[in-house]
Formats: sequence, C-alpha cells, structure tokens
Amino acid sequence: MSEGVEWGMHAVVLLALIPEGTALPAARIAEFHGVTAPYLAKHLQTLARAGILEAVPGARGGYRLGRPAAEIRVVDVVEAIDGPSSAFRCTDIRRRGPAAGPASDYTAPCAIHAVMIRADAAWRAELARTTAADLAASVLTTSSPDSLARGIEWLIRIGAVREEAS
Repeated sequence: MSEGVEWGMHAVVLLALIPEGTALPAARIAEFHGVTAPYLAKHLQTLARAGILEAVPGARGGYRLGRPAAEIRVVDVVEAIDGPSSAFRCTDIRRRGPAAGPASDYTAPCAIHAVMIRADAAWRAELARTTAADLAASVLTTSSPDSLARGIEWLIRIGAVREEAS
C-alpha cells in the first residue's frame, strides 16, 4: 500500500472532524500533518475525482468531504489512490525452473496465489466496514487531550473553525 493512502486517509479524517461544509486548502492540510504539500495535493485531487472529497474554488476554498463521513469507507480511499487490484502480484513462478511442466500440469490455482486472494478479500472487507466517521470518532476518544487542544487551537488560528464552535 502506498504512502498516499495513509496521507489521504489522514486528510479525510481531518476534514471529517471540522464543521460540515468547511474547506481547507491542500497546503493547510499538508501543514497540519507535516507532509509535503505537492505530493498530498496530488492525492487530494485523486480523492476529489473519486467523489470522496470536493474541491472548492475561491478564497475560502480548498477541499471538503464530498459526502458524509459515515458514507466514506476506508476501502474507498484505498481504491481511489492505489486502485482496486490486489496488492499481491502472482507471476506464477511455479511454471518456471527445472521442475516446470507443461501448461496442462497447472489446472488448479497456485496455493500461494489462492491464500493471498483470500487474505486480500478479508482485508478489503474490514476496510469496507470502517468509515471516516468511525475513524474520526476514534481520534476524539483515543487522542490525548493536549493533542486535541493543539489541533483545535491550530484550526481556530487558521480560521477553519470559530472558537465558540470548539
């Protein structure tokens, strides 16, 4: 899985935590996470093309969720950034080398390929059960109070949220 999936998921969760309809510029999202803005922006654009995020033009523009956080599954982000293909790439090496036989010897799927496909399906099923809303709720319950306060203070300072909203 690419680094872009992690960065994109963190961006989605941040946007799920701010007031609905609020947009953050890509540079601000990158600043919040301490990551490279151009690389993150590429992934935010990908997420916008997939409908996970919405690009908002103008002075108060940036990115916001394209649909409710409860409707954005982690698998949606993974597949938008890395594609729907399995991470495992079978090259069928059992058909090579000194023990290789004719194609007719290989009627059953490779056991290694089969277990990897089952594992990928289980992994994707778990990612499909988890939403951005679930992750945002977890952030609020598992993060230290000091970390949450620093994040809220930063969001207030940049004008993403009003102090009375926090």
